[in-house]
Amino acid sequence: MQIGFIGLGSMGSAMAPNLVKAGHDVRAWNRSKVAQDSVPGGTLVEFAADAFQADVVFTMLSDDTAIREVILDAGLLASAQPGLIHVVTSTISVAFARELELLHEEAGLGYVSAPVLGRPNVAASGQLNILAAGKADAVAAIEPLLATLSKKVWKLGENPTRANTAKLACNMMIAMAIEAMAESVVLTESVGLDRADFFELILGTLFSGRAYESYSAQITEQSFEPGFKAKLALKDMRLATEVSKEIGRTLPMLEAVREGLDKAVSAGLGEKDWSIMADMTVRGAHSLQSFEINSEKKS
Repeated sequence: MQIGFIGLGSMGSAMAPNLVKAGHDVRAWNRSKVAQDSVPGGTLVEFAADAFQADVVFTMLSDDTAIREVILDAGLLASAQPGLIHVVTSTISVAFARELELLHEEAGLGYVSAPVLGRPNVAASGQLNILAAGKADAVAAIEPLLATLSKKVWKLGENPTRANTAKLACNMMIAMAIEAMAESVVLTESVGLDRADFFELILGTLFSGRAYESYSAQITEQSFEPGFKAKLALKDMRLATEVSKEIGRTLPMLEAVREGLDKAVSAGLGEKDWSIMADMTVRGAHSLQSFEINSEKKS
């Protein structure tokens, strides 16, 4: 199958090679210049429009604005190969997903929302969880491709916004878990209990699970090199807030983690992993200074 792939950042560059390994003809494009071997066995094309001359095109771009600029403003839907199915794997706003669905329908193209759960190392091993929603025939046509990229495809119905909303809710819950662990450390360290011992307790009793296992380790080690950047997490919390406002509900925990990430990004830590907000909570008002001192000691 001929597959276009747009967006070769940390996630896209991990996903696209798996499509090549599965025997597909992959034509990839990135906004900034990348090495010719970024997709081993695939072809780097000169223009984004070239990637739309395929049976299926995947986009893994950072946000609504990037997709709008690269795809819509450039008129790529009008010039796409007839019958193409566009799979948007990015985390985007629900409102934009609705717009994309309508525009693809008007252009006679297939559209599937398929945001992913997993970091770049998980993507590289083809073990993502993919949340897929769109018209049944479009989802069925691309399901073998999604299977190549994932350990499970979660089919969420024909309304694409279901997948986008579910992804935002997942990220919201992870952020809440990070903040919950940080606030627990504030309490337990106040009486001299080592955070590693406390996390061993919670993982062995009430809170086993990947999010708690992964982020408790980062909080314990105070290691915040990015798996998922704080600035992107803040974007997702803002998108989740947009949904809550649209349905007329106030979600206090969402507001709290959005504010925490906003403080981290405002403090110049937007390129760090989003779990940096836990370090800020534990250290309090002096978080940025403490983080810089700790980083100097490690270097």
